[in-house]
Amino acid sequence: MTTEATRIEYSDGIAEIVLARPEKGNPFDAIFNAELCDHASRLTSDQTVRAILIRAEGKYFSVGADFKWLGRDREALPRLLKEATATLHSAIVRLTRGDAPVIVAVHGLCVGGATALTASADFALAAESASFYAAYNRIGFVADGAGTHFIPRRVGSRRATEFFLLNETWDAPRAAQNGLVNRIVPDAALLDEARALARQLAEGPTRTYGEMKRLMATYMDRPIETQLEEEAQAIARCARTDDCWNALQSLIERKPITYQGR
Repeated sequence: MTTEATRIEYSDGIAEIVLARPEKGNPFDAIFNAELCDHASRLTSDQTVRAILIRAEGKYFSVGADFKWLGRDREALPRLLKEATATLHSAIVRLTRGDAPVIVAVHGLCVGGATALTASADFALAAESASFYAAYNRIGFVADGAGTHFIPRRVGSRRATEFFLLNETWDAPRAAQNGLVNRIVPDAALLDEARALARQLAEGPTRTYGEMKRLMATYMDRPIETQLEEEAQAIARCARTDDCWNALQSLIERKPITYQGR
Protein backbone atom coordinates (compact mmCIF):
# COMPACT_ATOMS: atom_id res chain seq x y z
CA MET A 1 0.00 0.00 0.00
CA THR A 2 1.36 3.42 -1.03
CA THR A 3 0.35 6.79 0.34
CA GLU A 4 1.91 10.19 -0.29
CA ALA A 5 4.87 10.07 2.11
CA THR A 6 5.14 6.38 2.97
CA ARG A 7 4.62 2.89 1.67
CA ILE A 8 3.63 -0.30 3.50
CA GLU A 9 4.97 -3.69 2.41
CA TYR A 10 3.83 -6.98 3.96
CA SER A 11 5.67 -10.30 3.98
CA ASP A 12 4.90 -13.32 6.18
CA GLY A 13 3.94 -11.47 9.34
CA ILE A 14 6.36 -8.57 8.82
CA ALA A 15 5.14 -5.09 7.93
CA GLU A 16 7.65 -2.61 6.54
CA ILE A 17 6.91 1.10 6.86
CA VAL A 18 8.95 2.74 4.11
CA LEU A 19 9.72 6.47 4.15
CA ALA A 20 9.12 7.09 0.48
CA ARG A 21 9.81 10.72 -0.43
CA PRO A 22 13.54 10.50 -1.14
CA GLU A 23 13.47 13.51 -3.45
CA LYS A 24 12.55 15.65 -0.42
CA GLY A 25 14.77 13.83 2.07
CA ASN A 26 11.82 12.03 3.74
CA PRO A 27 10.78 15.01 5.88
CA PHE A 28 8.63 14.88 8.99
CA ASP A 29 5.60 17.05 8.21
CA ALA A 30 1.84 16.92 8.68
CA ILE A 31 1.40 14.41 5.85
CA PHE A 32 4.08 12.03 7.11
CA ASN A 33 2.91 12.27 10.71
CA ALA A 34 -0.71 11.55 9.79
CA GLU A 35 0.30 8.58 7.65
CA LEU A 36 2.56 7.16 10.37
CA CYS A 37 -0.28 7.49 12.87
CA ASP A 38 -2.66 5.66 10.55
CA HIS A 39 -0.13 2.90 9.91
CA ALA A 40 0.59 2.52 13.63
CA SER A 41 -3.11 2.26 14.43
CA ARG A 42 -3.79 -0.38 11.81
CA LEU A 43 -0.63 -2.44 12.22
CA THR A 44 -0.91 -2.66 16.02
CA SER A 45 -4.54 -3.78 15.63
CA ASP A 46 -3.65 -6.53 13.15
CA GLN A 47 -2.72 -9.75 14.93
CA THR A 48 -1.12 -11.13 11.76
CA VAL A 49 1.59 -8.45 12.02
CA ARG A 50 4.31 -9.88 14.26
CA ALA A 51 7.18 -7.46 13.54
CA ILE A 52 7.39 -3.93 12.15
CA LEU A 53 10.41 -2.64 10.24
CA ILE A 54 10.84 1.08 9.53
CA ARG A 55 13.23 1.98 6.72
CA ALA A 56 13.76 4.76 4.21
CA GLU A 57 14.48 5.22 0.53
CA GLY A 58 17.02 7.58 -0.95
CA LYS A 59 20.22 9.24 0.23
CA TYR A 60 18.92 10.10 3.71
CA PHE A 61 16.84 8.35 6.31
CA SER A 62 15.18 11.68 7.10
CA VAL A 63 16.18 15.34 7.09
CA GLY A 64 13.72 15.97 9.93
CA ALA A 65 11.25 18.84 9.89
CA ASP A 66 10.34 20.54 6.63
CA PHE A 67 11.41 24.18 7.17
CA LYS A 68 9.31 25.50 4.28
CA TRP A 69 6.23 23.86 5.75
CA LEU A 70 7.00 25.31 9.19
CA GLY A 71 7.89 28.78 7.92
CA ARG A 72 4.80 29.67 5.94
CA ASP A 73 2.71 31.41 8.60
CA ARG A 74 4.07 32.69 11.93
CA GLU A 75 0.65 33.16 13.51
CA ALA A 76 -0.46 29.65 12.58
CA LEU A 77 2.81 27.94 13.60
CA PRO A 78 1.86 27.05 17.22
CA ARG A 79 -1.42 25.49 16.07
CA LEU A 80 0.32 23.72 13.19
CA LEU A 81 2.82 22.15 15.58
CA LYS A 82 0.14 21.03 18.02
CA GLU A 83 -1.77 19.35 15.21
CA ALA A 84 1.33 17.72 13.72
CA THR A 85 2.68 16.45 17.04
CA ALA A 86 -0.74 15.04 17.94
CA THR A 87 -0.52 12.51 15.12
CA LEU A 88 3.21 11.87 15.49
CA HIS A 89 2.89 11.29 19.21
CA SER A 90 -0.10 8.99 18.77
CA ALA A 91 1.96 6.95 16.33
CA ILE A 92 4.88 6.64 18.77
CA VAL A 93 2.61 5.60 21.64
CA ARG A 94 0.81 2.97 19.57
CA LEU A 95 4.02 1.47 18.22
CA THR A 96 5.50 1.45 21.73
CA ARG A 97 2.43 -0.12 23.33
CA GLY A 98 1.77 -2.63 20.57
CA ASP A 99 2.80 -6.27 20.73
CA ALA A 100 4.88 -6.40 17.54
CA PRO A 101 8.55 -5.48 18.06
CA VAL A 102 9.63 -2.42 16.07
CA ILE A 103 12.97 -2.31 14.24
CA VAL A 104 14.36 0.81 12.58
CA ALA A 105 17.09 0.62 9.94
CA VAL A 106 18.92 3.95 9.55
CA HIS A 107 21.24 5.00 6.76
CA GLY A 108 22.60 8.41 5.87
CA LEU A 109 21.46 11.51 7.71
CA CYS A 110 18.91 11.12 10.51
CA VAL A 111 17.71 14.46 11.89
CA GLY A 112 15.47 15.76 14.68
CA GLY A 113 12.28 13.74 15.00
CA ALA A 114 13.89 10.88 13.12
CA THR A 115 16.44 10.53 15.94
CA ALA A 116 13.54 10.33 18.38
CA LEU A 117 11.88 7.69 16.22
CA THR A 118 15.15 5.75 16.23
CA ALA A 119 15.31 5.88 20.02
CA SER A 120 11.69 4.82 20.39
CA ALA A 121 12.13 1.61 18.39
CA ASP A 122 12.77 -1.65 20.19
CA PHE A 123 15.80 -2.31 17.97
CA ALA A 124 17.86 0.16 15.94
CA LEU A 125 20.40 -0.82 13.30
CA ALA A 126 22.67 1.85 11.82
CA ALA A 127 24.49 1.67 8.53
CA GLU A 128 28.11 2.79 8.54
CA SER A 129 26.95 5.91 6.68
CA ALA A 130 24.43 6.90 9.36
CA SER A 131 24.71 10.09 11.36
CA PHE A 132 22.31 11.44 13.97
CA TYR A 133 21.81 15.19 14.27
CA ALA A 134 19.83 16.74 17.15
CA ALA A 135 18.83 19.85 15.15
CA TYR A 136 15.95 20.99 17.36
CA ASN A 137 17.42 24.04 19.04
CA ARG A 138 18.93 25.31 15.81
CA ILE A 139 15.42 26.57 15.00
CA GLY A 140 14.46 27.23 18.61
CA PHE A 141 12.49 24.03 19.18
CA VAL A 142 12.56 21.47 21.94
CA ALA A 143 12.56 17.78 21.08
CA ASP A 144 9.30 16.13 20.14
CA GLY A 145 8.37 12.62 19.04
CA ALA A 146 9.18 11.31 22.54
CA GLY A 147 12.80 12.37 22.13
CA THR A 148 12.95 13.61 25.72
CA HIS A 149 11.47 10.30 26.89
CA PHE A 150 13.44 7.74 24.91
CA ILE A 151 16.82 9.33 24.18
CA PRO A 152 17.74 9.84 27.88
CA ARG A 153 16.66 6.25 28.52
CA ARG A 154 18.87 4.94 25.74
CA VAL A 155 21.97 7.08 26.25
CA GLY A 156 21.69 8.48 29.80
CA SER A 157 20.64 11.95 30.89
CA ARG A 158 24.12 13.51 30.68
CA ARG A 159 24.71 12.43 27.09
CA ALA A 160 21.15 13.34 26.14
CA THR A 161 21.63 16.85 27.53
CA GLU A 162 24.81 17.27 25.49
CA PHE A 163 23.12 15.92 22.38
CA PHE A 164 20.15 18.28 22.63
CA LEU A 165 21.62 21.47 24.11
CA LEU A 166 24.92 21.41 22.24
CA ASN A 167 23.08 20.41 19.05
CA GLU A 168 25.44 17.53 18.43
CA THR A 169 25.85 15.19 15.48
CA TRP A 170 26.80 11.61 16.29
CA ASP A 171 28.29 9.34 13.68
CA ALA A 172 27.34 5.67 13.72
CA PRO A 173 30.18 4.52 16.02
CA ARG A 174 29.37 7.20 18.59
CA ALA A 175 25.65 6.45 18.37
CA ALA A 176 26.39 2.78 19.05
CA GLN A 177 28.84 3.57 21.85
CA ASN A 178 26.28 5.84 23.52
CA GLY A 179 23.47 3.30 23.18
CA LEU A 180 21.26 5.09 20.67
CA VAL A 181 21.54 2.13 18.27
CA ASN A 182 22.12 -1.57 18.84
CA ARG A 183 24.81 -2.12 16.25
CA ILE A 184 26.44 -0.90 13.05
CA VAL A 185 26.33 -2.82 9.79
CA PRO A 186 27.73 -2.14 6.32
CA ASP A 187 25.40 -0.05 4.18
CA ALA A 188 25.00 -2.83 1.63
CA ALA A 189 23.93 -5.27 4.35
CA LEU A 190 21.59 -2.97 6.31
CA LEU A 191 18.30 -4.09 4.81
CA ASP A 192 19.23 -7.79 4.83
CA GLU A 193 20.24 -7.67 8.49
CA ALA A 194 17.17 -5.66 9.48
CA ARG A 195 14.89 -8.10 7.69
CA ALA A 196 16.67 -11.08 9.26
CA LEU A 197 16.09 -9.58 12.69
CA ALA A 198 12.45 -8.88 11.84
CA ARG A 199 12.05 -12.49 10.70
CA GLN A 200 13.60 -13.79 13.94
CA LEU A 201 11.21 -11.67 15.99
CA ALA A 202 8.19 -12.50 13.82
CA GLU A 203 8.74 -16.18 14.63
CA GLY A 204 8.62 -15.54 18.39
CA PRO A 205 5.87 -15.23 21.03
CA THR A 206 4.37 -11.91 19.87
CA ARG A 207 2.02 -11.33 22.78
CA THR A 208 4.82 -12.01 25.26
CA TYR A 209 6.96 -9.46 23.41
CA GLY A 210 4.17 -6.93 23.87
CA GLU A 211 3.98 -7.54 27.61
CA MET A 212 7.76 -7.13 27.91
CA LYS A 213 7.74 -3.96 25.80
CA ARG A 214 5.13 -2.36 28.02
CA LEU A 215 6.97 -3.32 31.20
CA MET A 216 10.22 -1.87 29.86
CA ALA A 217 8.46 1.35 28.85
CA THR A 218 7.40 2.10 32.44
CA TYR A 219 10.16 0.72 34.66
CA MET A 220 11.72 4.12 35.37
CA ASP A 221 8.44 5.74 36.33
CA ARG A 222 7.14 3.36 38.99
CA PRO A 223 8.16 2.32 42.48
CA ILE A 224 9.50 -1.21 42.66
CA GLU A 225 6.35 -2.52 44.36
CA THR A 226 4.17 -1.32 41.48
CA GLN A 227 6.55 -2.64 38.85
CA LEU A 228 6.70 -6.06 40.52
CA GLU A 229 2.91 -6.27 40.61
CA GLU A 230 2.78 -5.30 36.93
CA GLU A 231 5.26 -8.11 36.22
CA ALA A 232 3.05 -10.57 38.08
CA GLN A 233 -0.05 -9.48 36.17
CA ALA A 234 1.82 -9.58 32.84
CA ILE A 235 3.26 -13.06 33.36
CA ALA A 236 -0.21 -14.31 34.29
CA ARG A 237 -1.56 -12.90 31.02
CA CYS A 238 1.28 -14.63 29.17
CA ALA A 239 0.29 -17.90 30.83
CA ARG A 240 -3.12 -17.68 29.14
CA THR A 241 -1.65 -17.61 25.64
CA ASP A 242 -1.45 -20.58 23.31
CA ASP A 243 2.23 -19.85 22.70
CA CYS A 244 3.08 -20.19 26.38
CA TRP A 245 1.22 -23.45 26.87
CA ASN A 246 2.45 -24.98 23.64
CA ALA A 247 6.05 -24.01 24.43
CA LEU A 248 5.81 -25.65 27.85
CA GLN A 249 4.40 -28.85 26.33
CA SER A 250 7.06 -28.87 23.61
CA LEU A 251 9.82 -28.57 26.20
CA ILE A 252 8.33 -31.38 28.28
CA GLU A 253 8.05 -33.58 25.21
CA ARG A 254 11.45 -32.46 23.90
CA LYS A 255 9.99 -31.19 20.64
CA PRO A 256 10.88 -28.03 18.69
CA ILE A 257 8.93 -24.96 19.78
CA THR A 258 6.81 -23.16 17.20
CA TYR A 259 5.12 -19.87 18.11
CA GLN A 260 1.93 -18.71 16.45
CA GLY A 261 1.74 -15.24 17.96
CA ARG A 262 -1.37 -15.89 20.00
